[in-house]
Amino acid sequence: MTARSARTGEDAEDLDVEEVLALVNDHDGRIAGGGVPAPAASGHSHGSAHKPDAHHRATPWPEAREIAARAARSGARRALVSVPLDASLGLTLAAPLTALTDLPSFDTSAMDGWAVAGPGPWDVRDEGVLAGHAESEALTDGEAVRIATGARIPLDTTAVIRTEHGRTDDKGRLHATRDMHHGQDIRPRGQECRSGDQLLPVGALVTPAVLGLAAAAGYDTVTAVPRPRVHVFVLGDELLTEGIPHDGLIRDALGPMLPPWLRALGADVTSVRRLGDDEKALRKAVTGSDADLIVTTGGTASGPVDHVHPTLSRIGAELLVDGVKVRPGHPMLLARTKDDQHLVGLPGNPLAAVSGLLTLAEPLLRTLAARPAPEPYTLPLQEAAHGHPHDTRLIPVVLRGDRAVPLHYNGPAMLRGIAAADALAVVPPGGAGSGQELELLDLPWASAGIGVCFT
Repeated sequence: MTARSARTGEDAEDLDVEEVLALVNDHDGRIAGGGVPAPAASGHSHGSAHKPDAHHRATPWPEAREIAARAARSGARRALVSVPLDASLGLTLAAPLTALTDLPSFDTSAMDGWAVAGPGPWDVRDEGVLAGHAESEALTDGEAVRIATGARIPLDTTAVIRTEHGRTDDKGRLHATRDMHHGQDIRPRGQECRSGDQLLPVGALVTPAVLGLAAAAGYDTVTAVPRPRVHVFVLGDELLTEGIPHDGLIRDALGPMLPPWLRALGADVTSVRRLGDDEKALRKAVTGSDADLIVTTGGTASGPVDHVHPTLSRIGAELLVDGVKVRPGHPMLLARTKDDQHLVGLPGNPLAAVSGLLTLAEPLLRTLAARPAPEPYTLPLQEAAHGHPHDTRLIPVVLRGDRAVPLHYNGPAMLRGIAAADALAVVPPGGAGSGQELELLDLPWASAGIGVCFT
C-alpha cells in the first residue's frame, strides 16, 4: 500500500490554521487561550505607557494572556503543511489520522513458539515461520510449525503455543504443557483498527507515540499546523556575549535563554540578532522581518535609549497590551505590526523577561500552533508568599508532594530561583498565605526537583 499524508478525502481540503483552532476548541470544550472570553483589544495609544497614570491603564494579568491568545487569530490563516514523520514531532495534526490499513494487516503470532492445528500432540515441520516472510503453507490437523513473534499465521492454525508452554518428546512430537484454547496468542487481522478507522482527531499533538502509530498505519507524512516562525532581537549596548562582566558591561542572559525556551513552546526560532541600543537598526529589523512573531528584549520602558515604543509608533503598529499588572515584568508589551505579525516586547531584566514570555508569548504561540489551552491546576503553598499591593506576582516554586514551595532569589534581575524551579506560582495582589491554593504555570521542562531548593 502506498503511504500518503494525513489529509484524507475531503477532511482537510480547505482547512487553515484558524479552522483547525475551531475544531480543537470544539473537541476540547475550552478556548485555545484559556479562561473566559476577553474584551476587544484595548488599542492603547503609543503614549499611554509614559503618562502618570500608566500603571492604572496597564492590563490586568489574566486579561493580558487572553488578549495575546486571541490576537494570534488574526495571523492564523496560514497554510497547512505536509511534514515528513521525522520532522513532525510537536506539531498539531490538521487532519484526522485515519488508518490506511488494518492493524495488524494479517493474522500474526503474538509470541515465539509453535503454530498448531487441531488437538495435540503435533508433528513439527522442519521449516519454521519468520516475521517478514510471505504466507506459509496451511497446516493440517495434528501438525505444528515453529513461529516467531510477528510472523504471519499459517491458514487453519488453531492456536499458538508459547515456547515455554510446550515440549517435544523423543520422537520429535510437540506436547502442550498447559491447557490450550482456540485462538490463543494470535493477533487477528484488524484487532487494533480497520482501514478507514479514525485513530486520532484534528488537533492531536504529535508525540513520539503518535509518530509510531502513524508509521504503523502506513503514513510517510502528516498534514499539520506549521510551527510559528520567531525572530529574536536582543537590545542593549551593555551586553557581553562572552567572558566575565567588566567596566559596567554585563553578560547577555536572554540571548542564550530565549531561543531554546521559545522552541520548547513550539516555535521555530529562525533568527537571533543583537542590535544594541540603535533605533534605526531596530526599525529596519522589525520592518524587514517576515516572522509570525518578533520578540525583543529590553527597551520597553521610557528611558533615553528605550526605543521599542518609538519604533512601534513610527511604523504604525497597534499596541494591544502596553504594560501588564504583574511583577516582575510590568513594562512588557504586545503589538500588532502587520496583519499577520505580532511583536512581544520583553523587559530586559531576566526574570521579568520570563514573566513576559509566559504572559504574552506563550498564549500567542499556542494559538498560532493550534494547541488547546493547558488545563489550569492549583496547589497549596507550603509557606506564605509576599504579594504586590495591586499587581499579580509570579514567583518560582518547586513541587514537593502536594505542595508548592516558594523559592528565594526571585527578583526581576535574578535567574537563580527560576533555574531550580518546576513552575511559576500566580500570587494574587496582596499576597498568599501558607496553605492557600494558587494557580501554577508549568515550565516546559518541569525539572521536578533537581536537588536545589533555595527556600
